[in-house]
Amino acid sequence: MGKISEFLDSKIVKKDVGEETYLTWKETLSYAMGRGAQGMNTGMTSSKYINFFLTNVLFKNLKDPMGVASKIRFFCGIFDAINDPIMGVIVDKTRTKNGQMRPYIKWAPIFVSIVMVLFFIGSGDAPAWLNITYTTLLFIGLDVTYTAFDIPMGALAFSITPNGIERTKLFGISSILRSIIGALPQVFVAAAALLPYFNNHTPQAYLTSAIVSAVCIIILTRFTYKNTTERAEHREDAPSVKECFKLLFQNRPLLMLFLGNIFFILCKIPEQVSFYFISDLMFERKYNVFIDVIKFPGFLLAGLLVPKIVEKLGKKADSRRFYQVCCLAAIVIHGLFALTTYGGLMGKESGTAVSLFTAILVILFTGLSTIPMEFKNLMQKEMEAETVDYVEWKSGTRVEGTMLSIMSFTGKIENTFSASLGLWILGKTGYVQHTEGSLIQDSKTNWALFLMTTLVPALGYLLMLIPMHFYNITGESHRKMMEEIKERRALAAAEAKEG
Repeated sequence: MGKISEFLDSKIVKKDVGEETYLTWKETLSYAMGRGAQGMNTGMTSSKYINFFLTNVLFKNLKDPMGVASKIRFFCGIFDAINDPIMGVIVDKTRTKNGQMRPYIKWAPIFVSIVMVLFFIGSGDAPAWLNITYTTLLFIGLDVTYTAFDIPMGALAFSITPNGIERTKLFGISSILRSIIGALPQVFVAAAALLPYFNNHTPQAYLTSAIVSAVCIIILTRFTYKNTTERAEHREDAPSVKECFKLLFQNRPLLMLFLGNIFFILCKIPEQVSFYFISDLMFERKYNVFIDVIKFPGFLLAGLLVPKIVEKLGKKADSRRFYQVCCLAAIVIHGLFALTTYGGLMGKESGTAVSLFTAILVILFTGLSTIPMEFKNLMQKEMEAETVDYVEWKSGTRVEGTMLSIMSFTGKIENTFSASLGLWILGKTGYVQHTEGSLIQDSKTNWALFLMTTLVPALGYLLMLIPMHFYNITGESHRKMMEEIKERRALAAAEAKEG
């Protein structure tokens, strides 16, 4: 126990990096557990599985399940996105003895868990009007409770340490734990196809996974609440929602990230239609579990390598260039994905499962495409933190909650439009819903599934390179900016002491 305690109390960055370090392994892992809890929730409620649950379980008896599900996800998603900046301002205005963010991390996960379980209690055999009403209300409940959890968790990472290298390492470690813990409910739902009972009881598989996830979410977030510290200093005044969106257009780097995230919608469509792609184009649902597992190395490599690369590069580290390289790598991988699997997916006889060789290629390229995506996502976390520093440098006001909520707003837009767009396209191409087993789809649907999984995301990454060209925080400019901020803080502290 002594060695474990010694490890937990040791710093995550041990060498001299030219500025003060703060984070211990205990605090870092405690924060990462909260991220893992978030992963369990989003794994159940924001991934491909909830789309399939809506269209093939809850709305299986409706005439247009794709259209109904698409509209619900779209309008509830818009509400969810608008809700984010409001929560960001609330967080920035919060002042308690336990801090600005930690009180929300204490209570919000309980409500998140309750609403999540209630959502998966829904039955496709209920009257249509009741099912649609119940689902819509529960979606709104999921949006509100998760936002009250998500914004404080993200803002806490910006407040927990001002050290850029520590933040990158914190993001890396929390990304690994989030990917491991967050994948558990998805893997269970996917693996249910291999189990005797759940193979023919898809709704029960969802509900069981939701209940287990709910219990874990509540337990894991206790560690985050108890073992983390908010270290940033905040002024008593905080900007309004109107002022926050004004900041978006005054803050050039934040605006460029915002635009990049809008184009990233195209890159997220494959995740939203993945269950349909495997069930209806590959024609073999058991591959779902392999598709989910193969994504893990991307999370793991990003969490391990990105902090090491940044730490090794030191003053030469440049987040913008890193982002651009990730986009270029993703374009190449998706292009090869389309070229190598076209014959096996689109040339096979309709209604037959893909060959083992084609299945291996699909699984391989799914895993490979995850690597540049997760490298980009992890580096973007540090870039978001840079925009918080940028606002403080420009205005003298530090608003983690507000800035994080604006980026979260775009993330919600990504999920909303990628889910709605994927479902809308499938509906327009004549997709026929089915709860269990496989069903032969129209060639238009198969083409849509193929393009949305391979070439559409390549186009998204290509478009993301445009705004990133104008992102104006480089490694050297950020260091100079932080030096000026520290000087201002020291001067303000000295004046307050004299006063």
